[in-house]
Amino acid sequence: MSDLCFLPAAELVRSIRRKALSCVEVMQAHLDQIDRINPKVNAIVTLLPDRAMEGAKDADRRIARGEPLGLLHGLPIAHKDLLPTKGIRTTFGSPIYGDFIPDTDALLVERFRNAGAILIGKTNTPEFGAGSQTFNAVFGATRNPWDVSKTCGGSSGGAAVALACGMLPIADGSDLGGSLRNPASFCNIVGFRPSAGRVPAWPSINAWFDLAVLGPMARTVEDLALMMQAIAGPDMRAPLSFAQPASAFAAPLERDFRGVRVAWSSDLGGLPIHPDVRDALAAGRKALVELGCEVEEVQPDLRDADEVFRVLRAWNFELAYGQLLKSARHQLKDTVIWNIEDGAKLSGPQIGRAMVKRTELYDRVRRFMEQYAFLAAPVVQVPPFDVDQPWVTEINGQPMQTYLDWMKSCYLVSATGLPALSIPCGFTPRGLPVGLQLVAGPRDDFGLLQLAFAYQQRRPLWKQRPPLVV
Repeated sequence: MSDLCFLPAAELVRSIRRKALSCVEVMQAHLDQIDRINPKVNAIVTLLPDRAMEGAKDADRRIARGEPLGLLHGLPIAHKDLLPTKGIRTTFGSPIYGDFIPDTDALLVERFRNAGAILIGKTNTPEFGAGSQTFNAVFGATRNPWDVSKTCGGSSGGAAVALACGMLPIADGSDLGGSLRNPASFCNIVGFRPSAGRVPAWPSINAWFDLAVLGPMARTVEDLALMMQAIAGPDMRAPLSFAQPASAFAAPLERDFRGVRVAWSSDLGGLPIHPDVRDALAAGRKALVELGCEVEEVQPDLRDADEVFRVLRAWNFELAYGQLLKSARHQLKDTVIWNIEDGAKLSGPQIGRAMVKRTELYDRVRRFMEQYAFLAAPVVQVPPFDVDQPWVTEINGQPMQTYLDWMKSCYLVSATGLPALSIPCGFTPRGLPVGLQLVAGPRDDFGLLQLAFAYQQRRPLWKQRPPLVV
């Protein structure tokens, strides 16, 4: 039954609908896989097997009664432990909330449930999602299934590992500076950062903050599109949400990319990139050329993107967690304290200048993307590193001053507001995954999925399983 756990989610849904598989069979297979694999990787940190099995039985009864079925009917899901889940422990990866039980569900949780997905638990995340290394004082570290001595990345690390190991068929994540894309690259799965507002977020302390987005994670691009049909679309509780209905993602993914211009940026304007990452990405460029794309080495003008991201991120950090610094400083990790204090030092004019520079950045990048339909670049600057190392301190001999610096290849793109994703591209000589970052023009989320789908048809690396589960 473990082979069942590696079927694409779209195929599982089709099998459930035609009664080739029952929801109970699907659930039991995934719970068994969790029992076998999770103790080795620590990806799912809260598990509700009895509740999950009851949900599967009820899902089968609904099929038997001929009731209308949701798009994700019968699929197990565990939500990232940053999302509030009513009546289910939600820690945010912090000992401050070690025993917190929310009395409401996040909007994203509602949408998955309304689509027929069955909640089985929560996936691990760093404290308050801070950092692309998944460890915290509540649950410990999540390990990379391609090499358990390495990190899985983050902050959606638990979700990425659960997918890579066949413990979940679908997962959700969030992305401010790379938290969907980084763990996808490290774990050989697909992580999609949609345009801000495409997947509405609620509750939120700062509903107008658009650097942080919610998005889907999966093993295949078809599964991403399936999930987007369930979780995208407007909601009055989220003022940034798009009016375009989620049904837009039900259109065919097939598309002819002959003659489409793609900008290839090997280092996003001079970032240090580990040689193993550079070598692995070469196959990605070749695949785009084989699709008929006109691929050109060219750099977008990302000046000021670093300042924009750091200022606005720090501002939001202080807004969200400043009160905790006063009441529970001793329970916060040092990097979170640094971020809050950095935000507290900001002046109004500093924040205003960052917003002006972001407006200028967007205008430059918008004009760049009028010339090139897509941008291809590294997701990460390094391969997966030691799980006991909190963050990367140097790349190619160049020191990293803070725990954010090594994530620039992702967060510079975040600052532009463009949709982006990570898709499996290759492996290092040590067999560690490397993803390719694909970026589309403003709000061209579906076009991005179409390119990723074509790329994945050319290079179906998602079919390779980690040594831990083979």
